[in-house]
Amino acid sequence: MKKIEYLVGGKNFRSNSRAPYNKLICNFINDLSGALLKHPDCKDYPDIKTLAFWCRKQNIDILKQKFSNSEIRVGLGLVFHITPSNVPTNFAYSLLFGLLTGNSNIIKIPSKKFKQIDIICGCIRKILKQKKFIQLKENITIVRYNNCDEFTKQVSSVCDARLIWGGDKSIKEIRKFLLNARSRDIAFSDRFSLCAINAKNITKLNEYALERMIEKFYNDTYLVDQNACSSPHLIVWLGDKDMKARNIFWERLYKYTLKKYTLPKIAAIDKHVKLCEDLINFQNIKSYKSYTNLLHVVTLKNLDFDMNKLRGKWGYFYEYNSKNLEHVAKYVDTTCQTLTYIGISKDVLKKFVINNNLKGIDRIVPTGQGLSMNLNWDGYDINQALSRVIDLK
Repeated sequence: MKKIEYLVGGKNFRSNSRAPYNKLICNFINDLSGALLKHPDCKDYPDIKTLAFWCRKQNIDILKQKFSNSEIRVGLGLVFHITPSNVPTNFAYSLLFGLLTGNSNIIKIPSKKFKQIDIICGCIRKILKQKKFIQLKENITIVRYNNCDEFTKQVSSVCDARLIWGGDKSIKEIRKFLLNARSRDIAFSDRFSLCAINAKNITKLNEYALERMIEKFYNDTYLVDQNACSSPHLIVWLGDKDMKARNIFWERLYKYTLKKYTLPKIAAIDKHVKLCEDLINFQNIKSYKSYTNLLHVVTLKNLDFDMNKLRGKWGYFYEYNSKNLEHVAKYVDTTCQTLTYIGISKDVLKKFVINNNLKGIDRIVPTGQGLSMNLNWDGYDINQALSRVIDLK
């Protein structure tokens, strides 16, 4: 077997089923929150700070309250997580999903190395050394390896559930390794997301509110270089006063990126090449504007094509004007994951979903919450998917 790097735990992992949201796990997660916030590098990584706040007792109590029901539930047993390389902290949320639902976990992290992974794994190792968490030592295993089919096959054959995060091709490759008859496969495939903005709302915001809104949009996009499935690529402007709103919005976003964002050198080249390719090959472009290489905005004539092909990175956005959301509905398919929004009422959004029999969109959240993880993800109820009901009469 090829070399397996164990970042947390070792070869002697166990499969245990516990009650979801049990006291031991909740205390462990709360301690992890404290360890992350106290880490000297936490301030340099907003995604770690976000993870730490997610792990706070207050948030876990809210999740537990939402889960509470009269059924007797226990975890499935052993969950095998194959996590993606596009978001450094994704593996941690996947682990937390497995822990909260009462499972033992083996997490395969990406071969690409991130400082965030080292920080999180270091904090987990430190906490697991405490006597009060000794029961968990063999229930959390985090590994890194490259193309070791033997290990993937072995763990797949004994796990009770497998969470696969990645592109369609990666998911098909993993599914070649068979599960046992009672096991469950849950796949979080490559998805596309968009943001709908009420143009009139932007023009009415005062300076403070506008700056806060720009900050929230920045956090949904630039913080992960638009790599997350829930980061918007397409911006849909709603209403008649969109031109004024667009100018205000993009100018303020550009000024914000000047203060906050550093574009990697290789990304600068790729981003410019992407723009050139779009202008040559994409016939649906009405106009474009570059605010230096920090921000490119491509305006579309219509949406009569596969929206999933609209993929930007490092501050590369497509935009389109529509009088209402209904016009967009017919272009939404199963590849669409998250709709973030600004200045649109929940009643309008609810009618949009119900009246148009949407095939896609699994999440609708205000701008700024696009990357906020919860146990309803990609249309799955993780609480139910990773636990089983014991029927007691």
